[in-house]
Amino acid sequence: MIQSQTLDFLKELVENNNREWFQANKQRYDSARENVIGLATNIIPKLHKVDPSVSAELDPKKCVMRIYRDIRFSKNKTPYKNNFGISLPTLGSKLGGVEYYLQIQPGKSFIAGGYWMPEAEHLKAIRQEIDYNANDLKKVIDDKEFINLFGEFRKQDQLKTTPKGYDTDNENIDLLKLKSFIAWHPLTDKEVTGPKAAEEIIKACSKIYPLNVFLKNAIA
Repeated sequence: MIQSQTLDFLKELVENNNREWFQANKQRYDSARENVIGLATNIIPKLHKVDPSVSAELDPKKCVMRIYRDIRFSKNKTPYKNNFGISLPTLGSKLGGVEYYLQIQPGKSFIAGGYWMPEAEHLKAIRQEIDYNANDLKKVIDDKEFINLFGEFRKQDQLKTTPKGYDTDNENIDLLKLKSFIAWHPLTDKEVTGPKAAEEIIKACSKIYPLNVFLKNAIA
C-alpha cells in the first residue's frame, strides 16, 4: 500500500515544483519512490496470475516512471511530475502499448489499461479487428461490472469524421472512431493507502484483462 507520507510529499511538490525545494527534500522523494516500487513489487506477481502476458520477471524499479518532466517542447516548465506512474506492459509491448497503468496522485490516483493513442499501424489493425469481431469487444465493454468500474467505453476521444475505409452507417462506427482504447478507474486516497490496495488494483486489472486480450490479438 501507499504510505500517507508519499501522498504528502506529492502534495507539497505541487506547491514547490522547483529544483531547490526538490533537492532539499531529495530524501523524502527517495523514500516515496521506494514506497511506490514496493507496491509495484507486490502487484507484479499477482497481475501475472491474472494476465500471463505480464512477465513475472518485470523489474519493479524500471516499471516506476521517471518523475522528471521533459520540458523541451512544453509551455509548462515545471521540472517535476506531480505523480508517480507505474507502467506494466504486456509481453511484446513497449511502454505505452497494450499495458496496465497505475498512477499515484493525491486525489487523482487511478488504475487503467488498454492502449492509449495507438500508432497508425496498430490503430488500423485494431479497427479492422473491430470491424470483423466487434461482438467480442462489445461482450467485454458492455458487461455491467465493466461499466460500473470504468464507465461507458465509447465515451473517449473520437474522430470527428468517419475513419478512412468505413461507412458512416456502420453499426459499430462509434467504436471505429475511437482514437484510444482505455479502461480507467479512479482510486481514492483511502483506497491506495489502505491495506487492501493491491487487491483492489488487481480486481480492476482482472476486468481490464479481456480488453487487453482483444487488443493484443488485433495487433499480433
